[in-house]
Amino acid sequence: MQKRFLLSILGLLLCIGLPAQILEPVKWKVSLQGEGQEREIVFHALIEKGWHLYATDIPSGGPIPTSFSFDELSNVSLKGEVTATQRPHEEYSSLFDMKLGWYNDNTDFKQALSLENPDDFKITGYITYQACNDVTCLPPTKYEFSFGEKKAEEAKTPDLTPIKFNRKPTTSLTEQEGWQPVVDEIRAMDGDGITHSNSLWFIFLSGFVGGLLALLTPCVWPMIPLTVSFFLKKQQSRRKAIGEAILYGLSIIVIYVGVGLLITLLFGASALNDLATNAIFNILFFALLVLFAVSFFGAFEITLPASWSNKLDRKADTATGILAIFFMAFTLVLVSFSCTGPIIGTLLVEAASWGGKLAPAVGMGGFAIALAIPFALFAMFPSLMKQLPKSGGWLNMVKVVLGFLELALSLKFLSVADLAYGWHILDRETFLVLWIVIFALLGFYLLGKISFAHDSPVKHVSVPRLFLAIVSLSFSVYMIPGLWGAPLKAISAFAPPLYTQDFNLYDQEVHAAFHDYNRGLAYARKHNKPVLIDFSGYGCVNCRKMEATVWTDPIVKKMLEEKYVLITLMVDDKEKLRTPITVEENGKSIKLTTVGEKWSFLQRYKFGANAQPYYVIINGEGEPLVAPYGYNESIPRFIRFLHKGLKEFNK
Repeated sequence: MQKRFLLSILGLLLCIGLPAQILEPVKWKVSLQGEGQEREIVFHALIEKGWHLYATDIPSGGPIPTSFSFDELSNVSLKGEVTATQRPHEEYSSLFDMKLGWYNDNTDFKQALSLENPDDFKITGYITYQACNDVTCLPPTKYEFSFGEKKAEEAKTPDLTPIKFNRKPTTSLTEQEGWQPVVDEIRAMDGDGITHSNSLWFIFLSGFVGGLLALLTPCVWPMIPLTVSFFLKKQQSRRKAIGEAILYGLSIIVIYVGVGLLITLLFGASALNDLATNAIFNILFFALLVLFAVSFFGAFEITLPASWSNKLDRKADTATGILAIFFMAFTLVLVSFSCTGPIIGTLLVEAASWGGKLAPAVGMGGFAIALAIPFALFAMFPSLMKQLPKSGGWLNMVKVVLGFLELALSLKFLSVADLAYGWHILDRETFLVLWIVIFALLGFYLLGKISFAHDSPVKHVSVPRLFLAIVSLSFSVYMIPGLWGAPLKAISAFAPPLYTQDFNLYDQEVHAAFHDYNRGLAYARKHNKPVLIDFSGYGCVNCRKMEATVWTDPIVKKMLEEKYVLITLMVDDKEKLRTPITVEENGKSIKLTTVGEKWSFLQRYKFGANAQPYYVIINGEGEPLVAPYGYNESIPRFIRFLHKGLKEFNK
């Protein structure tokens, strides 16, 4: 029951970035309808849930509008322009500083035309469009269509098969040095290997610290002497009692690690990462943490149904041996949920966004070990229990402190949703003001200046409380310069990016050395340096976030400017190519007419991906050195990505 309950909670609340794969959220069905000379072309857009397609009348300076172009019209005359059958959803975009229109659901566009000779005509053209969701925008894409006496029947049936790319170079473009496909090589790389070892240790330690915090809560602490005393009195042999107490601790570890493994098996590592960065799930998790914080402050108690623990108690009484001990451990897990639930939930969310396939289990393992150690330790040395502090007001103090921490962490999850939806209700200065106030109040609480309903009177401030108050108040003072644009590297992984701040005195930018792939590759070969390709876009919001929060870090900036040849390729660059390039893709001949189309094709053809931001480290021959890196604002993780690229290049 506990596993089912936790899985239902996590299924709603966990939240990741987009995987490196070809996305095709908008598909087209183009048909020629009518009889005789008066006809119309119907362009039917099938839009996946969560994505949108921009309207046809986007102002200049905005994202890519949906447009319809006709290359050849033989014995055909167009009547008017392409019109949509429904009005687009309109909303002001603070990013582009203009009102934009887009379609969230399937929609039709129609073009009226007249055929001079219904038995002999030719129509060819293409649709240019861009698909976006709350997290990312795909590069502008073309969909070609044609009608005529020989192709009329074929054109009525849309090609909705997934895009497949011809791996054999068919043009002079793909025969250029460095253009050879490396999709198979990238897939063979462990995407989590960039941070696997370091992040798993970090997750384990985070879980261990979380377990120590949970141990000091009113739900768990009183259980230590009660449980250990029960085991010592249960058997005549003290040695056997100690063995059963150790087994009890191992059962706790098995339960929590089992939950972590089961979550990974059910959701998968990539799905957990998707959930970990999903805006809606971040809102739900924010609400849940606020709810737990209010409960920790003493407004109400959150407990699981008593029937659950009663049933397990009865099973523990009737069962014997190892099974009885296991049921007792499960009872502890249920009884302590009101205190351990928010800690476990936060741990699993962070594990999903930081680590690999084993991350949830590793985090839960660290948590369970910290929780289980006291039961085994005090069973071996029962005299130590006499030195334990008695249950009292200090336990409620720990619970209130956790409430303040949960309230502060909840803002981090709300910030993710705020950035994704562009609400601007939690810009950087607003976030910092709230954190400054929260940690200042925490400091005053530890000094006894604030009290809650279940607190005991503070006659004097103990030394531990004094030091914790100093830390909390100092942290508040540390964040104050951030209101004027100080980087505040200590909380860069939590606070919104600098660009969301209205008043910012900090100016630190990184500019790419090249915006042409082949020139940058030639320079890298000549100077024997690795290459970092930055597939970006003018309309890519998350690309700007990475540039503003990660690239401005002094270490990252120095590495990008001194150790790498940085090539930024804008996939939505509308600059015209001097000579259009024809390539073969999905069995069709595609004409590349703009610089952005060329770089977008490079990303799809060579790397098998089409989402931005997308960072790839290669050598001068175009061979990948490490697994690509997507959208993640963790500065330490990006630094490890760059360091690993240098290490592989130097081999």
